[in-house]
Amino acid sequence: MMATTHGFAALALVAPVAYAAPELATPLAAGAILGGLVPDLDVAFEHRRTLHFPVAGAILAAAAIAAAIVVTTPLSVAVAAFGVGAWLHAASDAIGGGPSFDPWRNPIDRAVYDHVRGRWLRPRRWIRYDGAPEDAAAAVLLAVPAFAVFESRRIRWLILAGVAVSIAYALGRRRIAAWVDAAE
Repeated sequence: MMATTHGFAALALVAPVAYAAPELATPLAAGAILGGLVPDLDVAFEHRRTLHFPVAGAILAAAAIAAAIVVTTPLSVAVAAFGVGAWLHAASDAIGGGPSFDPWRNPIDRAVYDHVRGRWLRPRRWIRYDGAPEDAAAAVLLAVPAFAVFESRRIRWLILAGVAVSIAYALGRRRIAAWVDAAE
């Protein structure tokens, strides 16, 4: 899935908390967005293994949530939202395709690495590849609750920019892979 889809999914997940406690909306949004994006920094290493924790991440996210409930500060809430976003990112990579750049020609049967069991999870391919039409649709749908709940103009502009990037990337995704192939 696209990085923007992961970011919007994390925002949608924390949106009910931001609605109930609007004074925490900004740290919730910052933590969720960063948590939704950071796991993909492992593209420079072993993608979907180095910074992706689909099972262990749930335990870490739950611990961060518990800590934020006990000691509710903007920082603790941001850390909890980060943990939830990072876990959700890793877990949801299993519903997509593998990390191949051109999965329509080079499918990979590894979605994300499960460090607890010591094996790769198989891709479900509900979203065939990052930037697929269904990925863009998911990004747009997941952006709606975040846009409705987060009232900060900066956050709303960030959401609109993310939607625009998602749609543009989805429209050109296959062409990008073809250009890279042609350049090699």
